[in-house]
This record gives sequence, C-alpha cells and structure tokens, in this order.
Amino acid sequence: MLLTAPDCFYLRSSFLPRSFCFTNSKVLSLNSQRTWASRPRASLITTPDSFQVGRLIGSYGFMNITSYSGFQPGPDAEYSLEDVGRLRVQDVGEGNVKIRLHEGIITQGPLRGTPVIFKVFGSADNSKLEVYPGQRAAGIEADVMAANELSAHAFLQSNAKDISQNIQILLGGFETKTGEQWLAFRDDGKYSAADYAKVSSENLTKNRALGVQKSWNSFEQELTIKRKREFVIKLLRGAMSGLAYMHDHDRLHQSLGPSSVVLNTIMERDAAYLVSKLRDLAFSVDISMEKDDIYEAGLLFAYLAFVPFCEAGIMDSLSLQRLLESTFQLDLKAMREYCLADDRLLEAVEFLDLGAGAGWELLQVMLNPDFRKRPIAEAVLNHRFMTGAVL
Repeated sequence: MLLTAPDCFYLRSSFLPRSFCFTNSKVLSLNSQRTWASRPRASLITTPDSFQVGRLIGSYGFMNITSYSGFQPGPDAEYSLEDVGRLRVQDVGEGNVKIRLHEGIITQGPLRGTPVIFKVFGSADNSKLEVYPGQRAAGIEADVMAANELSAHAFLQSNAKDISQNIQILLGGFETKTGEQWLAFRDDGKYSAADYAKVSSENLTKNRALGVQKSWNSFEQELTIKRKREFVIKLLRGAMSGLAYMHDHDRLHQSLGPSSVVLNTIMERDAAYLVSKLRDLAFSVDISMEKDDIYEAGLLFAYLAFVPFCEAGIMDSLSLQRLLESTFQLDLKAMREYCLADDRLLEAVEFLDLGAGAGWELLQVMLNPDFRKRPIAEAVLNHRFMTGAVL
C-alpha cells in the first residue's frame, strides 16, 4: 500500500517552517475503498509486477532548517500561513530523506511499454540501507512526503480533460517489502533546469577557454546568445504555466527550484520543442495563497537569468541568493550596478536589461519583501518579459 498523510506532520525542511501542517490537504490512500471511488479516471497502476525497474539515474536530498531571520514567534506560538512568505533560511543541514531516481518501464496493461521515471523516497542515512524485520527503510518523513506527493498529483490529474502539460504525470506506484515508497511518473525527460544551467555554464567556460568567441563572426555570436535567451524564457514560461495551473486549482508547490523543473531537452537549438514540467510536489498543500510560491519562482528566475549566462564557478544558487537577500536586501537596482562592474556577469545583466530593463522589473516585483505586493502567477506569465516580446 501507499500511505496516507496525517492531518499534521512536523517536518523540518528548507521549504517548510518547522511546525508546518498539511492541514486540509486532499490525501489519497491506495488501500482505501472510499478513496478508490474518487481516484483519477486514468487509474493509477499500483502492483509492483506491472513495472520493470531499470538503472539508477540520479539522487538528491532536502535540507533541515535550524533557524530563521525575520518573524520570531513566542515560545508557545506557531507560524501562521502569512508568516511563511516572510521567512528566510539562515542555518541549514542535511535532511533525513533522500530521493533516488530510476529508469523503468510499464510491463502490463494498456500502458505496456511506456517508459517511466521512478521516484524513490529513501533515507539519507546510509546505515539504514540494511533493514531488519519490523523496520521501515525510509521512516515516517519519507512516507508522509510520498503520500502528499501522491495526493497532490491525484488531485491535479482528477479531471482527464483538464490536465496541465507543464506538470509531471503520475502513472502509479507501490511500496516495497522494506517500506520504501516508489512513485512512477511518465518519462517526459531526465534533465532538470539545474542540469541545463550547469551544462550551459560549462560550455561557455570551454568555448571561452578555446577562444571560440574571438573567432566567431558577429552574426553567429548574436544568434547563439539569442537562442540561449529564447530557451531560458521558454523554460520559465513552462514552469510558470505549471505553477499558474496549480494556483488555479488552489494548490501551492512550496519547493520550487532549478531541480524541480523537468526538461525534455537541454539543447538550446531545440528550444522550439522544449517542454518544461514541474515535479517534486511532496510539500504541496491545498491552500490558495499563491504569493507564497512567487518568491521561490523569483529565485528560480534569478538563477536562470544568471547561471547559464556565466562561466562555471562564477555564480551558483546559494551565492546568488546571498547577493539578493543579504548583500543587497532585495534592492535590484543596487545589484544591477554591482553586476555591471563585473565583466563576468555582463551577459546576465544584458539579458535582464532586455525591453528597457523588463527582466529586472519583473524580478523586483516577484521578490518584493511584502508578499502581499507580489504578482500572481498568471500576471507573471503575461508580463512582457515572459511573453518574449522583449526578444
């Protein structure tokens, strides 16, 4: 069986406050007769024999929050939902859950032959790889995360005529004898936005080291830069479209970042065929305060505006977030002046400068310290920078 999330679970993660509750979330238990009646029309496959597991293709983990700046509650107080948008992480450490990704294929039924990506919720502690009778391999945190992700996808896929093309499709899942939860998603791509940024940055470093830019004619150089800009904007539009769909259906993502956006290609020449999809809905909740997601979307925007346009090692997500939040206190005008003085950041500045500074303008409102003044996801999508009008 796959487990149902309890009404409230205290999880310390970089994406949730320490006492965040999955309050009023729609949960799905695969062994519940009541829930089976309301499951998606496209039935989830829940028998292990229906799948063939392939090679391990990657893994990632989560971070624990140990302290915050900003809102400071009293000893008996809990964080309210309004406070979530004002929290800032100070000290972090490795979390208790590690995600493994495996290739796979469906071997039975009408979807036989369909490639899948398995998402396995395991323990970050390698000592727990050997599981004794009566033990669970991953623990309750992993079980709750898996159940909540299952619940979120089942809800978002409940209407077969209204399924977003920018959110990963869940096809099924199962629990192993050791208690690990395996979710099977349609294989729409093995790359993430983080993979793209890394490859783009490394290619830029390699080309400059070889003196490629100096040998290019100006037309080809401009074409290459244009392709990169088109690719990044289309990637962001896909991610924001998925987020807008979730918000329209009263769901928050709450763990949006470069690794939570799946891509079917990382080739900038193939931008016309690029489809980006949201994944990692383990922290999704059923509340309609979408502005909490917009700040994380703004950080994703900033990441994709800088990292792919810089050489490897010049900028990473933590350094960029530190610049934005600590050094410049979310003052984008001051940050732009700083970046202008560093030749290594000029391509990123020029990208955000498109449309008389439309990129900086959008980034500033998405990162507004007052969450009530941040735009909704649909407004972000309709901004002239996101529509591609600035290209």
